[in-house]
Amino acid sequence: MGALSKYLEQGKKYDEEQLFIELKARSRKAFEYLYDNYSPALYGVIFNVLRDEESSNDALQEIFVKIWNNFDSYDPVKSRLYTWMLNIARNHSIDRLRSRSTADRKDLKKDKDFVRQHGIQPEQFTDGIGLRKLIDHLEEEQKIVIDLLYFQGFTQVEAAEELNIPLGTVKSRVRIAIHKLRKYFV
Repeated sequence: MGALSKYLEQGKKYDEEQLFIELKARSRKAFEYLYDNYSPALYGVIFNVLRDEESSNDALQEIFVKIWNNFDSYDPVKSRLYTWMLNIARNHSIDRLRSRSTADRKDLKKDKDFVRQHGIQPEQFTDGIGLRKLIDHLEEEQKIVIDLLYFQGFTQVEAAEELNIPLGTVKSRVRIAIHKLRKYFV
């Protein structure tokens, strides 16, 4: 029986080195100890990113599965165990948030299609400074990109996908358009 197992059975605390040894040996008791002692702190980090209790609870479970499955990649020379787990929790939460944001954006795009089909023009609400008139001075390919980005709320990546052109082309067209429009604001 390992040193950590003795501590666990007696309910005593132990140091990070002992915990590392037992986790490397795939001790379930060590993992239970890890979960019991670190989950509240990791949950706090997760919740600060996701701001949703149900998603945060789901993410916490997924993170501990990830920790268990990837424990062999942990190197105690590079970082402390808590720091390693914290990075996994933060990165996983951010990925989850981005995934949720992408799904929300797709839903928003569907809403915009619905609005267009029913004769409502979203541009009517976003052109308070007369930018739409200034856009008419641009080349057609620049107008299209600016319309998608600034009036319809697309990201540059989404605009590239929508127009079926490379992301670099979208960026170049935006840069040229901004350069041309700059003279109207000076």
